[in-house]
Amino acid sequence: MGVHLRSGAVTEVTIDFPPVNALPSAGWLQLAEALTAAGADADTRVVVLAAEGRGFCAGVDIKEMQRTPGHEALLAANRGCAAAFAAVYECPVPVIAAVHGFCLGGGIGLAGNADLIVAAEDAVFGLPEVDRGALGAATHLSRLVPAPLMRTMVYTCRTVSAHDLHRFGTVLSVVPTTELRKAAREVAEEIAAKDPVVIRRAKESLNGIDPIDVKRSYRFEQGFTFELNLSGAGDHARQRFVEGR
Repeated sequence: MGVHLRSGAVTEVTIDFPPVNALPSAGWLQLAEALTAAGADADTRVVVLAAEGRGFCAGVDIKEMQRTPGHEALLAANRGCAAAFAAVYECPVPVIAAVHGFCLGGGIGLAGNADLIVAAEDAVFGLPEVDRGALGAATHLSRLVPAPLMRTMVYTCRTVSAHDLHRFGTVLSVVPTTELRKAAREVAEEIAAKDPVVIRRAKESLNGIDPIDVKRSYRFEQGFTFELNLSGAGDHARQRFVEGR
């Protein structure tokens, strides 16, 4: 349980928080630290971000928030998500997200900031934030789907399939679940065979020409989550989720 780091030219960072990879606040910071360490290793040429269990990531651990008095767990989760998303984006080498099962909430923040995505046939992507009394990661969803669909997904909490994203060109390939790690590694090894100095400069240059500052944009979204919590709407929605209503 936790975040596992296996170093090499292709470094693997694996999320493992059963049963559904809903990360506690400390888990988001652990993930950020692992990604930062991977990128800081001069021997790392590519990072594959994957997960164990039923799905890639179900977002934050809402039950942790509801059982923790005050706002500290909410604030810690927001800080942790911001750190983990930034660690993917700012990793000096390309990050490949290997997504299976559900990629929801914070999972969208990770996948949306990755350099490319390889997905399993069962992968679905979505933002259930409105149903949870929160906002955020529309910044990252907008990197995966067209703007009108992004708005629809935010308002309705609908999901889209890996095949949908493949048609949009935001998922590189869709493969059987059993072949996911192999497919992600094959792309990683293709990139790892390039000159590592050039690849690191390529990553830096591509981030430099992005039209949206993803860190600032996400931080803006987080402000509305804090507002919803202060109004009581956030806590009410989270409690409904915990109680299964």
